[in-house]
Amino acid sequence: MVTSPRVTEKDAGDEAAALCSDLIRFATVNRGEGDADPERPAAEHVAALLDEAGAEPVVVESARGRASVLARIAGTDPSHPAFLIHGHLDVVPAEPADWSTHPFSGEIADADGCVWGRGAVDMKGTLAMTLAVVRRRLREGRRTRGDLILAFLADEECTGDFGSRYVVREHRDLFTGCTEAISESGGFSVAAPGGRRIYPIATGERGTMWMRLTARGKAGHGSKPAPENAVAELAHAVSRLASYTWPVRITPGVRALLDELARALGTTIDHDRLDEEARRLGTPGRLFESTIRNSANPTVLDAGYKINVVPGVAHAQVDGRYLPGTGEEFLATVDRLLGPKVTREFVNYEEAPSADPGGATFTALADALRAEDPAAHPVPYVMGGGTDAKAFHRIGITSYGFAPLMLDAGLDYFGMFHGVDERVPVEGLRFGTRVLDRFLDTR
Repeated sequence: MVTSPRVTEKDAGDEAAALCSDLIRFATVNRGEGDADPERPAAEHVAALLDEAGAEPVVVESARGRASVLARIAGTDPSHPAFLIHGHLDVVPAEPADWSTHPFSGEIADADGCVWGRGAVDMKGTLAMTLAVVRRRLREGRRTRGDLILAFLADEECTGDFGSRYVVREHRDLFTGCTEAISESGGFSVAAPGGRRIYPIATGERGTMWMRLTARGKAGHGSKPAPENAVAELAHAVSRLASYTWPVRITPGVRALLDELARALGTTIDHDRLDEEARRLGTPGRLFESTIRNSANPTVLDAGYKINVVPGVAHAQVDGRYLPGTGEEFLATVDRLLGPKVTREFVNYEEAPSADPGGATFTALADALRAEDPAAHPVPYVMGGGTDAKAFHRIGITSYGFAPLMLDAGLDYFGMFHGVDERVPVEGLRFGTRVLDRFLDTR
């Protein structure tokens, strides 16, 4: 165990806030399907910060401007397993007119003590905490036992083709000897009755099946009967898909969450009435409301070119998410709902990864939270969305969602993801740096 002086709140916490503000000013907007502002300027900024501290990072490009930063920092024991911290540099779009302050200002507001801007939560705040802690540890000569691998990645907000998928394919050697990692979407506080604070640590996520649907019919004049109308056929299929109520499926990961959540809240959770229980529990219920069933949400429609022409083909895109072990059931249901006249193809397919909620790494993450917050109740958690963990899962690296933050009860943290007026408290970042530093002492 490292016994050198710990990263202080002033040293790392305040630096994290400043770094978060700086990173937000890089408008690394990812609009999807290859349409993105280059991550390269932000990657070079991150690389310079790591290089300054002696980490010897490299910037790699998968395409022009689509850059990621990789570093492997030697530990004190070459025989000990390496450990990975990964995160993404890109963000989703933001419309300035909708925001209280410009989404790429990186403003640190005195009124609420928050860093404002797109990416504050998802996930430049976490990158900033990681940078602040690693830089301080390097300056103080404090190393983890095993090698510490850092990956600041492009393109997470799409498929990862230009980021995580690229680096695991083209830079596989960097990850030799690494089997575990931490990244986004976990470790944040959730206010609960009685002043309790629940800290979900992600031990899995739903799998991804993004699909492109196609309906074909017979083109013709818009004024004539059109029994083979591709637009109508697609609309009916999309409506059936959108209105379908998927059955509840309690996977082992969700069952572990329900058990620990009931224990932490001092209540019982009726597994036969989980929709009602999610509403009853309020914010803690949001931890499982999207992971007790599969989902298939239509998101894009594309058909036609003129009002008086019936097109011969129509397309739609669907964001499908499935629980571990339910992939075949999911696809069979989708095909039944679409019907015989609509075909599907995958735009993106990823399996559902999982991690061990009973292992030493989960215990170390939970202990680090409890050490900084005696009121902490860590619980395992399955994410409804997806992260770069899926790409690392392909090469045998298990990721835990752990981006520690202590949050005010009034802040809608879940609403910050891809939402308007995204922001992260400076005090939350200070807390997170202390927790991360404690955890790295165990690596």
